[in-house]
Amino acid sequence: MIHSSMTAIVTTGSGGYDKLVCKQVPMPVLCAGEVLVKVLAAGVNNTEINTRLGWYSSSVHGSTKDRSISEVEPPKVDGGWNKQTSFPFIQGTDCCGVVVNVADDVDTGLMDKRVLIRPCIREHGFGSLDNIWMGSDFDGAFAEYVKIRATEVFPVVCDWSDAELGTIPCAYGTSENMLNRANLRSGETVLVAGASGGVGCAAVQLAKRRGAKVIAIAGEEKHERVASLGADILLGRTANLLAALGEQSVDLVVDNVGGSCFPAMLKLLKRGGRFVSSGAIAGPIVELDMRDMYLKDITLIGTTAWDEKVFPDLVRYIEQGEIQSVLAKTFPLSSIVEAQKEFLEKKHVGKFVLIP
Repeated sequence: MIHSSMTAIVTTGSGGYDKLVCKQVPMPVLCAGEVLVKVLAAGVNNTEINTRLGWYSSSVHGSTKDRSISEVEPPKVDGGWNKQTSFPFIQGTDCCGVVVNVADDVDTGLMDKRVLIRPCIREHGFGSLDNIWMGSDFDGAFAEYVKIRATEVFPVVCDWSDAELGTIPCAYGTSENMLNRANLRSGETVLVAGASGGVGCAAVQLAKRRGAKVIAIAGEEKHERVASLGADILLGRTANLLAALGEQSVDLVVDNVGGSCFPAMLKLLKRGGRFVSSGAIAGPIVELDMRDMYLKDITLIGTTAWDEKVFPDLVRYIEQGEIQSVLAKTFPLSSIVEAQKEFLEKKHVGKFVLIP
């Protein structure tokens, strides 16, 4: 039975944890082409915190952690992924759920299927890079139910728990998209910065799946866990990368960290190497020596819009047992503040997941 209201975490505006309000809201009403999904698990990501804080504003220069500590600044009208966030709304980019209702024009064969939701919507088709995101541009999965276009739900058949599947969409989709766009090939060497986070753990596995040699950067206390995901070489976060690896030693850098390490990353790249990023948790403003880029024919690749093949490929990898979930901890949905506070301590490996 589907009720007329549901429990949700409503983000009421840009600011601190007081902007996260657990309350009853009306049940989503389906439009043509949509399905209703009962949320079984919803992953926690940097992006939800960043959006709440307005970190995407061009006026913000600090790291995501610095920004989260300083929650007293005025709201940023351009603080969302697509310039302006329409508060209040329900965040939540990751969703494992079960389809409980479909619009009249949608195949009823989706009913009762356990699914993952593709959160990156290419609203004008895959020929355009225009994109909108569930949980940022429209209501997401920090609720008991979420509605979404039927084209964005992917049934998945595996023995993983709901929470394990809840770690997948944003982190693994982002990682696979970066490797796909950068055309990582078997036999190449890839350096993964921030390898203990959700995206980093995914990138290590997905790069190994492609036959690459993986060098991972993570805190020393996390090395054993990251090594178990397939990393060939582990380096600490304060390691002298050039001394440890040497110039022109890496084919591809996967870097969602940014900050002060960026100049060294370009020196590590071989001629014709690639640098790919979809984030900058250590700071978005970096120092770029143009000579390190153009004299070695380096390609810089920014990625946000996911390619069409990325999500169906991920579902196939799961079903064929080619990747594993890295679930750090679960929390009740109502404990979202506790989850986000612990998330920002960065003492965990993998993903936190909320359970409605």
